[in-house]
Amino acid sequence: MNDTSPDVTVLLDPSDDAAVTRAALAGHAPAAGCVTVHPTPGTTSDRYFAHDLLAALGKPARLPGFPDLRAPVWEAATAWLTAIPVKRLTVLRAHLLTRTRLQRLLDLRAFTGAHLVLVCHRSRPTAALRDALTDVPHTLVHASAAGDLLAGAAVPGPGRPAAPPRAADRWITVPALQRLADWDGEDHCIGCFPPPIRWRYRTRPRPRSSQTAAEIARRIHRVTAHPRLAAALAAAVFTSAAGQQLGTARLADWREDASTLALHDPLGQIDGCATHPVPAWAIVFLRAAARFTRLTPAPGTPLLMRPEEHPDLLRLAEQARLRPPQPSTDIERGAAPARGIEWFYRELAEPGMDTELSQHTRRPRLRGRRVNKPPAGAP
Repeated sequence: MNDTSPDVTVLLDPSDDAAVTRAALAGHAPAAGCVTVHPTPGTTSDRYFAHDLLAALGKPARLPGFPDLRAPVWEAATAWLTAIPVKRLTVLRAHLLTRTRLQRLLDLRAFTGAHLVLVCHRSRPTAALRDALTDVPHTLVHASAAGDLLAGAAVPGPGRPAAPPRAADRWITVPALQRLADWDGEDHCIGCFPPPIRWRYRTRPRPRSSQTAAEIARRIHRVTAHPRLAAALAAAVFTSAAGQQLGTARLADWREDASTLALHDPLGQIDGCATHPVPAWAIVFLRAAARFTRLTPAPGTPLLMRPEEHPDLLRLAEQARLRPPQPSTDIERGAAPARGIEWFYRELAEPGMDTELSQHTRRPRLRGRRVNKPPAGAP
């Protein structure tokens, strides 16, 4: 494969100028494809460095469903950086990078096509850096050029103010999640090319406003680094699919060129096999899941989730403060349920069992204590 990535830039900052570090951090704008990584001091393993990359993207280090020491964190970081996609990756304290970490970065550059900027707080590159760049096109620049080199790119589209902290923590009720907890066993179709969804048996998920869709995407990004589970939750929001349907998707079911996702239902329990259009806000999640699936190949690997990952998906939705409609016992809109999420409220409400459920979950009403006063003249 021919390397078409831009030349690696080594920025020499021998005086360790704070202005250079500030410029690098100010240029951090993942939405615009510019990512700045500040490696954790005192760490040398490439696994910790992958955690630093995920942290730079605003994601937690842990991948649900994988043992911590064997979790494919580099594959996850690569998938996200490719899906964004990252155009410039700036790494501070590059003079402290080991040969293994440098090779990881060069592999990441070749895979993503990003412009790699290594900020070396020395007057000349280290021996490890010189060895790593022996056969790699690179350019040495001085700290005086840091301003133009590290300038942040403008985020495309109109800016949107960040949600107030209280609003960001409030629950968002998503009717499309009413079947997310259902799991009656998934069965993938082989050689199936489903037609577009027709919504004959249930209501089409109502379109979310651009502001709500952006907030849902922000929450999913924030709560997990797992590309497949993030894509599964995003898919549930725009497809209203049951849990077992999400488990049927394979790599071939995601058509990035047409922005469509096929889900299967060979027994016709819900919709039958159908192809869903993918909204613009969810494309990055499907793209990351596809990259992650290619980087971690295994027989029968799903695009979205395995059966044993279904509980992790429900926990992920709760961590993102996304829930299906709940019993009408929450007095304040967006308040946290007193007894946690009721995932099966739809099944209870359909036969009229929600009244009994509400009686058991209704919050007690505070009343003034009644005091019996003795009659006048009593001893």
